Amino acid sequence: MDEIDRNLVVALQENGAAGLAELSKVAGLSVSATAERVKRLEEREVIRGWRIDLDPIAAGCPLLAFVFVAMHPGDGDAGFMAAMKQQEAVLECHTVTGAWCYLLKLRLPDIARLEAFVSEVVRGQAGVARTETILALASPKETAILPVAEAEEE
Repeated sequence: MDEIDRNLVVALQENGAAGLAELSKVAGLSVSATAERVKRLEEREVIRGWRIDLDPIAAGCPLLAFVFVAMHPGDGDAGFMAAMKQQEAVLECHTVTGAWCYLLKLRLPDIARLEAFVSEVVRGQAGVARTETILALASPKETAILPVAEAEEE
C-alpha cells in the first residue's frame, strides 16, 4: 500500500459512508482515479467488506463475554472452528498461546443466553475439555478500526 491507499483506508475506517468526492480530497486524486483505487483495494482484499457499526445495546446484545476454551489434545479443532464460525453470537474466535486453545468474544442478550450458549454450543463441541468465561463490566474502548501501517518507501 502506498501513501494514497493508506490515506483512503484510514478515511474509510473513520467513515465508511464517505462519498467519492470526499475521498478524492483525501487522496488528492480525481473522483474517477479515487474510485479505481478503492476498487483495487477491494480486489486485493485490503478492504474485505462494508459494514455499519451498531450500538450493541440498541441491537439487543448488551452482554459482552470472553470465553477461553481448552481442547483435548488432537480432538476436534477443525470441527470446533467451523462450528464457531457459524454462530452469530461469536464475534471473534482466536487460537491463542498458553493454557488455552481458543479465545471467543461473544455478544448476547443476557446471562441466561450466555449460560445456554457456553453449556450447549461451546461445551457441546467434540474435543472441548474445559472453558472459562469472563464478563466485561464496561468497555471504555471497543473498536474495529485498525492502526494502518505507514506506507512503504518505494
